[in-house]
Amino acid sequence: MTSTLRPVLLALTGMAAAAFILTACSKAPEPKAGSGNPAKRKILIGFIGKSLTNDVFQAGQSGAKDAAKELAEKYGVEVEIEIRTPNDEDATKQAEAIEALMRRGADGIAVSCTEANTLTPSIDKAVGKGVHVMCFDSDAPESKRFAYYGTDDKACGERTVDELAKAMGEKGTIAILGGNQSAPNLQARVAGARAALAKYPNMKLNEPATFYHVETPEKSAEAVQTAQNANPGIQGWAFIGGWPLFTADALKWPAGSVKVVSVDALPAQLNYLRSGHVEVLLAQDCYGWGYKSVEILLEKILNGKSPADVRVIDPLTRVTRDNVDEFGKHWEKWLGK
Repeated sequence: MTSTLRPVLLALTGMAAAAFILTACSKAPEPKAGSGNPAKRKILIGFIGKSLTNDVFQAGQSGAKDAAKELAEKYGVEVEIEIRTPNDEDATKQAEAIEALMRRGADGIAVSCTEANTLTPSIDKAVGKGVHVMCFDSDAPESKRFAYYGTDDKACGERTVDELAKAMGEKGTIAILGGNQSAPNLQARVAGARAALAKYPNMKLNEPATFYHVETPEKSAEAVQTAQNANPGIQGWAFIGGWPLFTADALKWPAGSVKVVSVDALPAQLNYLRSGHVEVLLAQDCYGWGYKSVEILLEKILNGKSPADVRVIDPLTRVTRDNVDEFGKHWEKWLGK
């Protein structure tokens, strides 16, 4: 080969190699989320209710699982829900569940706080490790959680007494069923109930006024029965949680002889409306505690967006004998029945 041809051949060889490299690179684009590529991002979200024995948290779990299925396609990810609700109310076990989820590498956690002071350090620790934490139903407002979804508890307590006052003709002696005395959401509801009573000069609180108990159907029904037997002058009850109404025959008096207004409207509770033992049920969005929490967490995890207001309030739905059957149909979807 002559010396004049050698530089030309070397130049052509270099150009061909460069073209090959560019072509090879162009054939390996980055996979896009939602494009059908199997390598979708996996999102792990922990759900921690107060207790598995309370049906409202069963409904919340259904909502969380439904949201995981329905929103995964929208966001182009895989969503796994890990339920860590303790069998019975126990703030320490909830705190342990938060730390276990943190070690598992959870992207987000939704928790209903049995007791805010116990849970706040664990919430703050998880947030410090990069986990997005929000509260539902029962808040830990002094923690580093980024959002809360649920009832305006003070307004809920006020509304319960307002409805009870209507049913009683704005006169008579009432008592409050208070649930767990340490739960911050229930403390606020009791305060709201007491505050509302000031509007009704012909109504008064029994002494004792508020009856606390373990939040199981059996223990709460027992608390009501014991209180009523010991205080026969009680003419109306404000149930700031509907725990006794998860059992049959919890209210031992003739229908209508003692007026009852209760928070929550789960399937078992609806029968007390039909029988006339309860005047009004105020339904919380307990299915939404799960569904909306997952939706809020995915927006935070994937898009870095927090709600416009830290406290996202769900409206209470008034359920009476007039709309009980229509409302009951919602549960066929909410509990998969």
